[in-house]
Amino acid sequence: MLQSMTGFGKSNGIYQSKKVSIEIRSLNSKGLDLNLRIPTIYRELESELRKLLGEQLDRGKIDFGIYIESQSDQSNGLINTELATNYYQELKTLNETWGEAPVDYLSMVLRMPEVLNQQAPEISDGEKAFIMDLAASACQKLTQFREQEGQALQKDFTEKIESIRNGIQEIIVFEPERMIAIRERIFKALTDLSDVRIDENRLEQEMIFYLEKLDVSEEKMRLTNHLDYFLKTMIVPRNGKKLGFICQEMGREINTLGSKCNHADIQKRVVDMKDNLEKMKEQVLNTL
Repeated sequence: MLQSMTGFGKSNGIYQSKKVSIEIRSLNSKGLDLNLRIPTIYRELESELRKLLGEQLDRGKIDFGIYIESQSDQSNGLINTELATNYYQELKTLNETWGEAPVDYLSMVLRMPEVLNQQAPEISDGEKAFIMDLAASACQKLTQFREQEGQALQKDFTEKIESIRNGIQEIIVFEPERMIAIRERIFKALTDLSDVRIDENRLEQEMIFYLEKLDVSEEKMRLTNHLDYFLKTMIVPRNGKKLGFICQEMGREINTLGSKCNHADIQKRVVDMKDNLEKMKEQVLNTL
């Protein structure tokens, strides 16, 4: 199924005293561009999370965030209370002894060595599994979002493919008229040259050769094949890059049609084809 690269997924859960929320946002990108915001306590899971996101989401500019929304009032031991108290008392006594004015002791104490515990607390295997399961759930929800967006893309692609296909059929109607117009234009140009002798047999040979060069049957056939191939490729998951390559090939055939068909009505159809194709190219950039 076709998927968009744009999406959002969120999962919430509670582990013991912690309420954890994981959010994932995805935008289009040529490759996998990961931006992770992880609390210090879960930093050791970064490599596993990156691997999970790469396997589940494949491509896109991914913003991944873990948020601890609430937890119990139990101390995490981030401040060495006993040492901080000793620093405070020593500084206060020294300040009073010197007769200095009162100062902000708290900011001074927090800058003292070993007052703040920089070592991140360890997490249990159970909590690690909880976070990874929560991340996998957020990935699944983002994928569901992408699939919903992909359904709209698939519908739009199908409509534009049919518009281009209709344009090919409309060009066929004008083909006989175009060939006749070319013949008449060449004969008129030659008859205006009254002092030039014309070899009718040679002229007919050259005319056939010239008209064959202007024939667009192969271009129409190749373009039709590209349209069919696009529709088949579209239903295969994670084929956005290939769809882009097919659009490039379609563009070549449409451009060749435009350069060969020196006919006003055909040129209008070619312009409509180009318009539909350019819109498809823009949307393919957002296709996984």
